[in-house]
Amino acid sequence: MLTLLASCLFSATLSGTPGLDVQPGPGEIGGVEVAYRAAKILTMALEGPLVVDNGVVVVRDGRVAFVGKERDLPASESRVVQDLGDMWLMPGMIDLHTHESGLSLYSGVNDLNDTVFLTNPGLRASSAVTPGNSSSMKAAAAGVTTVLYIPGSGSNMGGQGVLLKTGFDKYEEVEVRNPGSLKLAQAGNPERFAWGVNRSFMNWNTRDTFKRGLAYAKKWIAYENEPEEERGPAPLVDPQWELFRALASGEVQVSTHTQIYQVVLETLTMVRQEFGLDVYIDHGTIGAWRLGGLAEELGVKAIVGPRNVDTPDRGFMNWAGNIEAEGFRGVAAGYQQAGHKWVGFNTDAPVIMDEEFIVQAAMAVHFGFDDTTMDSVRGLTIVPAVAAGIQDKVGSLEVGKHADIIIISGHPADPRSQIAKVLIEGRTVFDSEKSPAALLAK
Repeated sequence: MLTLLASCLFSATLSGTPGLDVQPGPGEIGGVEVAYRAAKILTMALEGPLVVDNGVVVVRDGRVAFVGKERDLPASESRVVQDLGDMWLMPGMIDLHTHESGLSLYSGVNDLNDTVFLTNPGLRASSAVTPGNSSSMKAAAAGVTTVLYIPGSGSNMGGQGVLLKTGFDKYEEVEVRNPGSLKLAQAGNPERFAWGVNRSFMNWNTRDTFKRGLAYAKKWIAYENEPEEERGPAPLVDPQWELFRALASGEVQVSTHTQIYQVVLETLTMVRQEFGLDVYIDHGTIGAWRLGGLAEELGVKAIVGPRNVDTPDRGFMNWAGNIEAEGFRGVAAGYQQAGHKWVGFNTDAPVIMDEEFIVQAAMAVHFGFDDTTMDSVRGLTIVPAVAAGIQDKVGSLEVGKHADIIIISGHPADPRSQIAKVLIEGRTVFDSEKSPAALLAK
């Protein structure tokens, strides 16, 4: 499984691969179009073909300007053409669970678990972002072009995550959306808060926090809906609850660190059914796949991992109440077989490094995930984009979207495939023909 990592970061050349002498990207030469001609284009579009064989992707000013057959492309004398031969093109990948875009967990400084209270919705991970850090650059080299950088799970609400691009070194360039999510964590880690708390109290306190936050949001909604000439004084601004205005409008999602059947059920019934918020399952392992049908019915996406299988350990199964896992069962396959159509993957980096994000899809397929309709690639790209509400920008190769593009030697869920080049908004952030020394030194 480490083959992919080695090939991403340390491969010096790809013999027999034409067109990788690196033409400048359109983000580096304003107004210039670059056409990438490839054997296979994985568009991952929500509508239309998922795959275009022997096609072209045109990039202009950091955006996708054309996807399709070259015969349908209008002629242009100024266009730069790169013939990639047998290589494939795919959208940049999106990891909705990482802790590696800011202050290092291993540097002795970690403000990702400011567990002042059991719920801390006002805290912001964006204050700890360090653009261009080595972990982000390695993620970019592995094709992970967008991440959700979130607080830890030491408390039930660790605070607000932020959606970021990797591969750049200025904050103004990396921010995709802030806030990116409200990080909710249920059971497990938060049970160790302070003197120790049980699930009943955590559920009560979490519900109470949602009620208070949404009551604040409703005050603002009522104020803003009043005719301007009839408005009274505006409600007092409270930074602790401001996020709930974006949650109530659906602009921001709840990303829920949730595992085992009982706890994931609480996510679905409380956050989605009771409060009507846009929420997605983050992890969703240890028997939680049995709720795949209900999650699909409620429109709750499942971003699973990095634990890819339910293990046949009796003590583990008893703790989780997962009595049906008598053998190894693929978690992603479990959701899929339960009828869930929106299954994505995450790494929880640095639990699993972002350099091995593709391996999450490979393991899912190995353990029974049906890839007939490219669901493994959808789970790395468009599924997390839709879950995070950023599908208008990233997640697929479609006209108008950011030109976040991976040039790869074969199927992304095959660990033997090699990433040759990565573009973010049309700019080259990784090229396997160049020495990785500068990348690793950052």
